[in-house]
Amino acid sequence: MTSPDLNLLFALDVLLAEGSVARAARRLRLSPSAMSRTLARLREATGDPLLVRAGRGLVATPRAEELRRQVGPVVQDAEALLRPAELLDPSSLDRVFTLRTNEGFVEEFGPRLVARIGADAPDVRLRFAPKSDKDAMSLRDAAIDLEIGVAGETGPEVRIQALLRDRFIGAVRAGHPLTEGTVTPERYAAGRHISVSRRGRERGPIDEALSALGLQRTVVCMVSGFSAALAMARASELIASVPERHTGGARAGMHSFALPVDTMDVTISMLWHPRLDADPAQRWLRDCVREICANR
Repeated sequence: MTSPDLNLLFALDVLLAEGSVARAARRLRLSPSAMSRTLARLREATGDPLLVRAGRGLVATPRAEELRRQVGPVVQDAEALLRPAELLDPSSLDRVFTLRTNEGFVEEFGPRLVARIGADAPDVRLRFAPKSDKDAMSLRDAAIDLEIGVAGETGPEVRIQALLRDRFIGAVRAGHPLTEGTVTPERYAAGRHISVSRRGRERGPIDEALSALGLQRTVVCMVSGFSAALAMARASELIASVPERHTGGARAGMHSFALPVDTMDVTISMLWHPRLDADPAQRWLRDCVREICANR
């Protein structure tokens, strides 16, 4: 079974609206002979002459009159389907966006992102999903709209855009010995430390930087998030090493200091699947995230 040529629908709509092969040809920017051949194909496809000679003009058959009422809406719907998406009106949105990120981002940027979203789209809700269930399939099957964090191994098709750069600093309770004097690599390494790793790793870039100086720190506990590390450091003699921009609010009342060893800055990015690239609501969401990160 051969598929019908749907281009004939557009030609049929114009022919029946104009009632003239010549005028239809001009409107479709075709030659009169090409338009006549198209009319012949339409007659063959419909099994009806459609337009017949009446004096010096053409008149529509009953079948053509019936088709005239039907084909117009069909063509309009087809044109709407192939037209670029209209500009988004956020105030009309009523949906939930799921963002996968760590607790530090939620604590530092979450309140302002919720306020920014609510200002334009009061019926939009945000769901912050934990990073522990990270996998590329969640982006691919739209279980996750946007992922925010340090880009690691992702699917080759995933889009990545940098949001901000951050550096690690040390944080201790008020009155801790490191609040006084210069924090040297030796003093820093001599303390008791909290390691942050979702995978339970005891060593990381800070340990490698200390090792290059012939030093080794003592890690006495490992936690999965920076908030937990700060809570423990706030109530003990332990030292937490955390991202500066991600943990500003959570460090209130604590003493922060630059790490006495060189470590690479980290880039916080947002990741999404290309199937969401052109969706107006998704583009608006990404714009809001970029805005609140840029204004920090």
